[in-house]
Amino acid sequence: MAIRKVLLPLISSGAGEAALSTAWTVAQFWNAHLVALHVQMDLAPAPEMSAMFRRFTIEHEVSLAEATAGAESATASFLILTGRSLDILPQQARLADITVVRHPATPEEVSSSAVLHAVLFDSGRPLLIAPQVMPTTVGRRICLGWNGSAESAAAVEAAMPWLQRADAVRILWAEEYQRRGPRAPDLQTYLAMHSVAADLMMFKPIDNIVGAGLLTAAKAFNCDLLVMGAYAHSRLRQQILGGVTRHILEHATLPVMMHR
Repeated sequence: MAIRKVLLPLISSGAGEAALSTAWTVAQFWNAHLVALHVQMDLAPAPEMSAMFRRFTIEHEVSLAEATAGAESATASFLILTGRSLDILPQQARLADITVVRHPATPEEVSSSAVLHAVLFDSGRPLLIAPQVMPTTVGRRICLGWNGSAESAAAVEAAMPWLQRADAVRILWAEEYQRRGPRAPDLQTYLAMHSVAADLMMFKPIDNIVGAGLLTAAKAFNCDLLVMGAYAHSRLRQQILGGVTRHILEHATLPVMMHR
């Protein structure tokens, strides 16, 4: 299924422009409709967000329109909803093909980013974390961080439209990363059944850090999209990110697609 709707939560104008650029690049790649969504607690206007969006659309000659079926080019619209963002954002994301959020600015923000956690754990849809510096392409050279888990399988399913359009796909795996489940060659065979030719590369942790090895291997491939499952465990009903997931969110400088 092709990507037809891209959702971008607008949180702050300072960090929002890089994410907006990434989201628009994705929309152009798929001729999709981009919804830039700002959630506020009251009915007061949001001039800062609307001004940022308007400025971006002028600079990039963005076509403003409502979503339509069978669009032949990318379009965008700006939406303001009133309510609690942690409720509204994951609900809106459930009817988006992918949601784009900005990369956490600091390691501390990985744990405190309520928007990232809400969409990742409560939408049931894939999440694209936009890098702080926008790359020239997204989804041409894809790396799959595979460990045989259910989360990895969900990420592969969500990324299948991307994989089928990519110029090159590589499966990255490591014994230290592998869990109980299908191994990388099994995934390679499965992808071939979907007309996706992928090669395999085993990576090694760096200083015993699996996430560091994964990012280094992705960089060596000139990857412009890393796809992986997002692992977490529950502690007093709070989702605590797993070690590899957290490391990627803290240190990635490329677009990362995650799914639970």
